[in-house]
Amino acid sequence: MTALDSLPIYRSPLTRRGLLKCGMLGTAGVGLSLPQLLASESTIRPGGKVLADNCIMLFLDGGPSHLDMWDMKPSAPDGIRGEFNPISTSLPGYQISEHMPKLSQHMHRAMVVRSMHHTVNNSHGAAVYTALTGLDRGEAGGLANPSDHPHMGAVLAKLRPSPPEVLSHVHLPYITQEGAGNPPQPGFFGGFMGRSYDPLFVLKDPNAVDFRVPELSLEADISAGRLTQRRELFDMIGAKLPKQANRSAASEMTVMQSRAMDLLSSERAQRAFRLTDETDADRERYGRNIYGQSTLLARRLIEAGTRIVTVSWAPDANATWDTHGSNFVNLKTKLLPQLDAACGSLVTDLAARGMLERTIVAVFGDFGRTPRINANNAGRDHWNYCYSLMMIGGGFKPGLIYGTSDATGAFPASNPLVPGDILSTMYHALGIEPQAEIYDQLHRPHRVVPAGEIVPDLLV
Repeated sequence: MTALDSLPIYRSPLTRRGLLKCGMLGTAGVGLSLPQLLASESTIRPGGKVLADNCIMLFLDGGPSHLDMWDMKPSAPDGIRGEFNPISTSLPGYQISEHMPKLSQHMHRAMVVRSMHHTVNNSHGAAVYTALTGLDRGEAGGLANPSDHPHMGAVLAKLRPSPPEVLSHVHLPYITQEGAGNPPQPGFFGGFMGRSYDPLFVLKDPNAVDFRVPELSLEADISAGRLTQRRELFDMIGAKLPKQANRSAASEMTVMQSRAMDLLSSERAQRAFRLTDETDADRERYGRNIYGQSTLLARRLIEAGTRIVTVSWAPDANATWDTHGSNFVNLKTKLLPQLDAACGSLVTDLAARGMLERTIVAVFGDFGRTPRINANNAGRDHWNYCYSLMMIGGGFKPGLIYGTSDATGAFPASNPLVPGDILSTMYHALGIEPQAEIYDQLHRPHRVVPAGEIVPDLLV
């Protein structure tokens, strides 16, 4: 049994048999069925001009080094400037790491913030929660619990839901743990909105030869005709339920069962997961690894109508971008080449398909890395006081480098921003005002973004 198994609240919810269960009462103790997972109200509350319809979030869990990626300091002293050389980009006057050559050709499309900061420096989980929700609750906020503020995907599933025949919010390829064998990090779930707003977790390697999502396929003993009969049964039962606005959970479950059946019979939803439809050359462009193929799958899901896809780039907080040791070796040989191939190919494809204008590609992590290089085979440690992130498309201003850090990348020198500012701006672009109210399961109101403001200068 893994640490995730010991936390039933966040156990992966999918079983094929559960998809077609006819029972309409509670599912205590058994994880979510797809109908519950997809539960969302149809209320849409857009505010102002809607700039974007979708979002792909490449979350670099563990803390990517801003000094070796987006905010290099070639003139800094030894022990700070790092081993990599800056290269010119498609944006005149702006340079990034030599190990991101594909992304360097997209910087005229990108918006980079070099003045991010928040208060959490030790706990990855607490920093992840701050980065994903905008609620900075300090070092003690690193454990996931049902009262957490929800992930952006949960809010969009409620306020801007996808059509019933497509998935609204998908998360892959890991539920990142707070260290190997530890509980999951907070910030990725439905939180106080309830488990029905958790994403669809796809926890399999899309690079595997036998990759498939059986939860979205009919079992051998369930024919299309039988599925139709079950739909008719649910429709008949639903018609006999009370018509009051506050109908029972049984009525809501009927609606969710209907949505599950929409997905099971939806070629559009199922086709998105067929990576074998891609050419070998295209799959190679993204990188034949779990993250490259997850990013390719994210593109296919967005094309199929999914509102938001989150790619969490680590099985646990210490596994990838947490480069306390061998920072330059890990970035050079694995992390940056994989990110460059995946994200560079993603932006290329979205632009070629005419989708980039309406799709936010968000690339960020929980914090940055220390200016001073340590003695652990040239590693860098956690650094929350200043870090960088990148947004491309979806209404973010192309070719904008916003904010500066000081001479060593230690602190913001101009235009400092906190995660709540970025999330507020993302929500605004997606048509949701960040000060709007969402409600927990006790019908208590909460701001969409607990703290932070829209930054108009970041948008077109």
